Amino acid sequence: MGQAVPVVELKGITKRFPGIVANDSISLDLRQGEIHALLGENGAGKSTLMSILFGLYQPDEGEIRINGNKETIDGPGKAIKLGIGMVHQHFKLVQNFTVAENIVLGIEPRRGMAIDYRRANDRVRQLSEQYGLKVDPEVKIEEITVGMQQRVEILKTLYRGAEILIFDEPTAVLTVQEIQELIRILRSLAAEGKSIILITHKLKEIMEVSDRVTVIRRGKVVDTLATAETNESELAEKMVGRRVSFEMETQRCEPGGVLVRIDKLTCQGAGKGKNILEEISMHIRAGEIYGLAGVDGNGQKELVEAIAGLRPIHSGSVRLGDSDLTQAGVRERMAAGMAQIPEDRQKHGLVLDFAVSENMVLTAYADDRFGKRGFLNDKEIRRHAVRLAHEFDVRSAGIQVPMRSLSGGNQQKAIIARELTREPRLLIAVQPTRGLDIGAIEFVHERLMQAKNEGKAILLVSYELDELYKLSDRIAVINEGRIMGELEREDVSDEKLGLMMAGHRINGTNKAEVRHERQPEF
Repeated sequence: MGQAVPVVELKGITKRFPGIVANDSISLDLRQGEIHALLGENGAGKSTLMSILFGLYQPDEGEIRINGNKETIDGPGKAIKLGIGMVHQHFKLVQNFTVAENIVLGIEPRRGMAIDYRRANDRVRQLSEQYGLKVDPEVKIEEITVGMQQRVEILKTLYRGAEILIFDEPTAVLTVQEIQELIRILRSLAAEGKSIILITHKLKEIMEVSDRVTVIRRGKVVDTLATAETNESELAEKMVGRRVSFEMETQRCEPGGVLVRIDKLTCQGAGKGKNILEEISMHIRAGEIYGLAGVDGNGQKELVEAIAGLRPIHSGSVRLGDSDLTQAGVRERMAAGMAQIPEDRQKHGLVLDFAVSENMVLTAYADDRFGKRGFLNDKEIRRHAVRLAHEFDVRSAGIQVPMRSLSGGNQQKAIIARELTREPRLLIAVQPTRGLDIGAIEFVHERLMQAKNEGKAILLVSYELDELYKLSDRIAVINEGRIMGELEREDVSDEKLGLMMAGHRINGTNKAEVRHERQPEF
């Protein structure tokens, strides 16, 4: 890492958008073979800065030097020629193309006029083996996990000869196991001499994998530190400008009566003879957070869809209070007091081309406050949106800008604001802090605890075990569409959850009563 000239130098980079200075005279450098973390709150300007380095935006002021040479990066094509690759938070993949077809897209190897797919597959295999990415070049993108899709994005940059790699919130959609595998890959790339900028808000990952960290707050550099000479508390305070508590005082309130009852819920899969959900039963009491753990892809998505009315139920029932909602539509369930924070905010939570204010009433537009006889009350909608944006710290250039102009974390906070202010009886929260920084996570956790203390029933689906431990009164584990067991907070342990996530059934909290559903895969 001792090369005199940094591989990347950003000097005095400033970028303005209407009503906001996203980057305010930012300077930083990246050394060869280094993993340099870029840390900041949602909307701090991290992604904007890296989009400038990759040529997606042009700076209003400042200069970029690559290997000591001043460069004008007027588009991603120029960035790629300079050896810069970017792995975006939201992947840029064609779902019905194969892995290899996505990787070589635009620069396909040819044999005469035809694409040489054999050579493409061979090259992808060679790169995959070289960097330990373990990707099958011939499988379609739609058939592989999110973690594997991320590896495809990494291979796209390597195939194009990238020596400088930018990772934008790479762990936001990954499971615990996939995060550890990504960390191994990052270290391997750095050991090969690649230089990496890691945009993230996860302090634990920064401490584990980075060499240096630059902290940005509200568009300005606060500090650049050697990771070995700092700690999570110092970084958190620099990031949000105040001391951050990592512990939450949890009041052990006695829950009320059962508010939500799911009984033997079964949903059929696409193929014949196999149910994607098999006799799921659970109950959630008023004033309780019920956590659902499990490796991604084991039925969490389908269970949430079935409860929310987005997936047909083959047998079993869903009840909220005195209402049987098994065959009810989405609007009827919402009217009964059901609200949802969806896992994919952009696909299922927002209309990105609508204004922030319009998105704030997407699930409440039928309310008489916001419209009558088919006409929307724009004045009241704007007033409502301003109040929510202030209360939930949703940062934007104004409530009339398109929702797609907000950072991912601010989009998530907008959804949480919208759903919690509807005063639901049941809140289904799926990955509610995905993509949020430490300050925002603290805020969301406090809001969920507040909702619990107000008597709401909360189903919390999360792949972050620390989050489940922190918030849940009980935790169940789902594996291959079945509930493997349910544990009270005081009985939870990594060992028990690990066994259930690997397919072992634990009945109640009796330690001796364990039944092997199938052999663990780890």
